[in-house]
Amino acid sequence: MTQSPPTPRSSLFAKYFLALFAAVVVPLLVAGGSEAWFGHRDQKARLNDLLEAEARSAAAKIQDFLDGIRDQLAWTVQLPWSDSAGERHRLDAFRLLRQVPAVVNLTLVDATGRERVFVSRMGLNRVESGADHTLNPALKAIGPGGVWYGPVTFHAGSEPFLTIAVAGNRSAVGVAVAEVNLKLIWDVISAIRVGRTGEAFVLDQPGRLIAHPDISLVLRADQATIRPLQILRARLAAQRGQATAGRDLDGHTVLAAMAPIPGVDWSVVVKQPVAEAFAPIYAALWRTGAVLVIGSGLAAALAYWLTQRMIEPIRILEDGVARIGAGQFDHRIDIPTGDEFERLATRFNEMAGDLAVSQERSERIGRLKRFLAPQVAELIDQSGDDSVLDGRRIEVVVVFGDLRGFTAFSARSEPEVVMRLLSDYYDALDRVVIEHGATLTHFSGDGMMVLINAPVPCPDPALCAIRMAQDMQKSVQLLLRDRQMPGLRLGFGIGLAMGLATVGRIGSEGRLEYTAIGSVVNLAARICASARNTEVLIDMVAAEAVEGCVPLVELDARVLKGFDQPVRVFAAGEPAAEQL
Repeated sequence: MTQSPPTPRSSLFAKYFLALFAAVVVPLLVAGGSEAWFGHRDQKARLNDLLEAEARSAAAKIQDFLDGIRDQLAWTVQLPWSDSAGERHRLDAFRLLRQVPAVVNLTLVDATGRERVFVSRMGLNRVESGADHTLNPALKAIGPGGVWYGPVTFHAGSEPFLTIAVAGNRSAVGVAVAEVNLKLIWDVISAIRVGRTGEAFVLDQPGRLIAHPDISLVLRADQATIRPLQILRARLAAQRGQATAGRDLDGHTVLAAMAPIPGVDWSVVVKQPVAEAFAPIYAALWRTGAVLVIGSGLAAALAYWLTQRMIEPIRILEDGVARIGAGQFDHRIDIPTGDEFERLATRFNEMAGDLAVSQERSERIGRLKRFLAPQVAELIDQSGDDSVLDGRRIEVVVVFGDLRGFTAFSARSEPEVVMRLLSDYYDALDRVVIEHGATLTHFSGDGMMVLINAPVPCPDPALCAIRMAQDMQKSVQLLLRDRQMPGLRLGFGIGLAMGLATVGRIGSEGRLEYTAIGSVVNLAARICASARNTEVLIDMVAAEAVEGCVPLVELDARVLKGFDQPVRVFAAGEPAAEQL
């Protein structure tokens, strides 16, 4: 019965639509995509330059802020300490507090590490207190004419302070140590704007927030809150300060760049939201998307129109192919369109005629492959000519082999055990036969018959047969090693003979076999029957054919059924020591 064709995986409309989509929409997509890609790249490069410039500018301003304090401190350590110079140092200290609002406390220490002047905006002033500052890290780490920047500290857990120490060019003039309130950096940071919402912030080396447009974040000094900013700085450090994407405090994606502040090991980070930075690119993508939608609609309309013109010829072809596929080789497809459809229909009609001619031959080859030995059927199938199976007289080597003790074994064993043994036994022999290119004509119980040199020619059939027989013994003996029973031993014997025989196919139309007929077949069967376990026995003709190639041992001549004279028999290899 004819089966309905399977549902197609894609329709003709879909194929036309894809083709037109590729012709119309893809160029638009490529143009829009390339424009967006190049625009994104150029915008990112511009933003990278802008953000880096803003970061460097902010770092320079903060550096100038610190350098200005350093220079003012340097004026306070110009004169050496003496009884007459004490008042001058005190006046210099007050002058510095007036000129530098960021300085909260100023301490002047002489060369011996004793405090000489202390002025403060929040505490009491001291003169000649003599307090020992030799253990102050600022004095221990600084040399003549040097500058020392201490770590950022937060007074009362909120306001950030920085200690700056400046030493005079001579050790006799001592050191000026100032505590600087860093809230004034807010003026520099809050003035930075990139776009509408871009901003900057400053982190010290441990990652604490020093300056931010939202000064409350600085005063709170909450490390958990500013964790996203620390992660952003770490990503920038991995990119050597170049612009990269990250998250801000609100979880928004931003593009940021970083610049270091030398000496204090701070980092200035300038960021801008990605949505704002790439807004022009997103607008261009929306415009491109609208054009793509219009192009897709046009491609769909054209695809539908073309599909309607193609459906009828395709339906006729589909019906005709289904009929031919069902075996109606006399059916003809008629499509008088004058184009490729008509030519295709003509090709299908020619194919139907060829199939009708070859149907009978195909069925015959199929039957041969079903009933003949696999290698014989394969030979016929490849050559396309089964004349090789016709009867003829040719020199062949006939090999017989069967199990020893199998009848007793089958009587004492369960049927499943017997059938499993035979199945493994047949598989082992069949593999060896195929490896040597021989023809396994049939199995009969525990016995089998193999032909060498028919129908497949073999250049040295006798030697090939002996090698095959020896491999059979190895395979079967390995198989039988674990199948023995107490008081009963299974074995395997092989006999082969070489000579002229009539070979060809015999049997009825429904059941054919390829075999050999002649005295050489009987001789091989009789020699096999006389073979003991592990023996490979051959006749004199085969022995003479392989003389010098295989070690042979001539055994006593044997009287075989059907032969008037004793037959000379040879064993391939050492004669067997056991007999069942």
